[in-house]
Amino acid sequence: MRNLTSRKHPGTFIDIITKINQTITGWINYYGIGRMKTFISQTQQWLNYRLRQMILKRWKKPRTRYQMLRKFGIDHDDAMKLANSRKGYWRLSCSEILHQAITKERLTKWGLKDMSQLYESRYLRD
Repeated sequence: MRNLTSRKHPGTFIDIITKINQTITGWINYYGIGRMKTFISQTQQWLNYRLRQMILKRWKKPRTRYQMLRKFGIDHDDAMKLANSRKGYWRLSCSEILHQAITKERLTKWGLKDMSQLYESRYLRD
């Protein structure tokens, strides 16, 4: 998973999401019998941070960051703060402003499968 979400990984975002979804499905089918609900939630959270970091890296210039943040509904002051920040990509991926811009629902809309939902539908049936 770490190699698939590397910041220097080439390819379109859709291709990367497709490979991640294939890996997630394989993991859940193989390891799903074990009790791994907390592992899945922690991994999903880490993966969302990683994808936000990768998206932020692809918005290289502060102008692009600002425009994209404004497009996703962040107000002027917060968008300027994040776009012109000198912090690293990982630290910015943990920021509340980026979480408001790139929500879990938005990542799901872009094609990312929800790990906990897959696990529950596969193994936690009543």
